Amino acid sequence: MDIIVRPTAEKVGVAAADLIEPFVRRGATLGLATGSTPNPLYMELARRHREEDLSFAECDAFLLDEYVGLERTDEQSYYATIRREFTRHIDIDDEKVHSLNGLAEDPEAEARSYEERIHAAGGVDVQILGVGANGHIAFNEPPSPLDSRTRQIDLHPTTVADNARFFDNEDQVPRTALTQGVGTIMEAHTIVLIATGAHKAEAVKALVEGPVTPGCPASVLQNHPRATIILDEDAASKLER
Repeated sequence: MDIIVRPTAEKVGVAAADLIEPFVRRGATLGLATGSTPNPLYMELARRHREEDLSFAECDAFLLDEYVGLERTDEQSYYATIRREFTRHIDIDDEKVHSLNGLAEDPEAEARSYEERIHAAGGVDVQILGVGANGHIAFNEPPSPLDSRTRQIDLHPTTVADNARFFDNEDQVPRTALTQGVGTIMEAHTIVLIATGAHKAEAVKALVEGPVTPGCPASVLQNHPRATIILDEDAASKLER
């Protein structure tokens, strides 16, 4: 596990873009995370597309997760969010941005199908991740089996509260989601996890320096051969080593 620390969230985004860009230039399969943390990275990649001819036309992308019960067109769905925050600003075809179907009648079948689509694409070449304040990655809430596969999961009250800022009120936040499993995520060839802000410092300490445990699903990245953790100074503030 490599650790990179930069002074601000914007600088974190630039450092992450430096790692992601070579994959884009060879038409790799990207794993995309949503939430506010990756936005500086997506803004920097979009800038490079506009100003430096960075093309995503040969790339495919897979989203990590999706709320159950929201249509793709709902502005709070993760498919709509990633399009609004990133993919509509670059030259990737919408049909090459793959997401879980939050309205699937059979969530288990949808989860299996999504795993098959990732496998058929040759796997994810580089997976972008964030980490929740409770140590979750994607929607793998603690404790999550470290070999778990894509599945439906109940969201922890902390996660619901954290995500309420994207909705009019907390009552509107879905309580279940479809998510890639920890084991699924670990099959990505390269992983880039971003964390910013003092509120992520405890989770960062646990994922970097704590034991590998289902109680902090992100800690499994200690076992990945090509994982890079990029932090701002606030998120890194509780690291001892």
